[in-house]
Amino acid sequence: MIVFDRLWKTMREKEVSQYKLIKEYNFSSGQLDRLRKNGNVSTYTLNQLCGILDCGLEDIAEYVEDIEA
Repeated sequence: MIVFDRLWKTMREKEVSQYKLIKEYNFSSGQLDRLRKNGNVSTYTLNQLCGILDCGLEDIAEYVEDIEA
């Protein structure tokens, strides 16, 4: 399972808020909701986040074993 816990930490470190993503980078609130819920997002979205935050994919996403499986 892919989780985005690292995204929120990286955003705090880079001083980029969810509000800033929406207003300055035209992110949709729906995309942010999917990220909050560890839902499906496109590689395009991940690429945008890496560019905005000047970081690597490992700074925003992490694979963890699904305990329920």
